Amino acid sequence: MNREEIKELMPHREPMLLLDEVEINEAGESVGKYRVRGDEFFLQGHFPGNPIVPGVIQCEMIAQTAVALLPDCKGKTPMYTGLNNVKFKNPLLPGDTAVMTVALTARKGIFCFAKGKLEAGGKICTSAEFCFAIVPKQS
Repeated sequence: MNREEIKELMPHREPMLLLDEVEINEAGESVGKYRVRGDEFFLQGHFPGNPIVPGVIQCEMIAQTAVALLPDCKGKTPMYTGLNNVKFKNPLLPGDTAVMTVALTARKGIFCFAKGKLEAGGKICTSAEFCFAIVPKQS
């Protein structure tokens, strides 16, 4: 899926849409990509002269990648309900292409459980287990 196709599935929009493309691989995992351009709002103060993508933004990139595995999410809002075993190993920097790989591990009603990682330049930057709920849009 390209960025416009992603927008048809997800409610996220700029500046919080953190996927340029996403596809499902042969293992049934969602693989997303995002090129860190360097002008993103979250880099302005993190850190001046030494920009590094914040860990919470990296977790959001991983979570957004998971939504491609859930076509029934269209028209609904995916909301984080938990993060576990989050590890930050290497920085994600302007110019890097983040590659997120996510697998669903379980689903119970509106709750989805997943694990994922974010890599750049062949190195793991972030890994996490997480849970989110698929909820109807708030009016």
